[in-house]
Amino acid sequence: MKIVIQRVTEASVSIEGKVKGRIGKGLLLLVGVGENDTKEIAEKFIDKITKMRIFEDENGKTNLSLQDVSGELLVISQFTLYADCKKGNRPSFINAAPPAMAEELYEYVLALCRQKMGAVEHGEFGADMKVSLVNDGPFTIVLDDATVLKSK
Repeated sequence: MKIVIQRVTEASVSIEGKVKGRIGKGLLLLVGVGENDTKEIAEKFIDKITKMRIFEDENGKTNLSLQDVSGELLVISQFTLYADCKKGNRPSFINAAPPAMAEELYEYVLALCRQKMGAVEHGEFGADMKVSLVNDGPFTIVLDDATVLKSK
């Protein structure tokens, strides 16, 4: 799994010119599902994200989590996070999960986020989406298996 986290003051996603989801202060998550991902892996990622202290406290230190600041979540599926650009000029997406599997895990990620955060805005799996955001900081973090899963 790969997730790009962007701390935002606002973000939205539109499909065919209509706003599907919109948030204020919070996190925009771009979620890529790989061929070897599982529900257990998704649980570890979402647990890490919702506890991650990346919001400023009263002293300007990044000590507060999304939950601490009552932040909002906008979750977007993005298989292109699995682009392999090693050969040639056209990216390969061979390591991305097949669409049915990716959609199931994306929906599971949404369910996990709702359990932890309540209302969660989101895009539409497989749709052509337009995402707008105001990155706060800018503050962007990339999580992948190597940064979230403990080695054995």
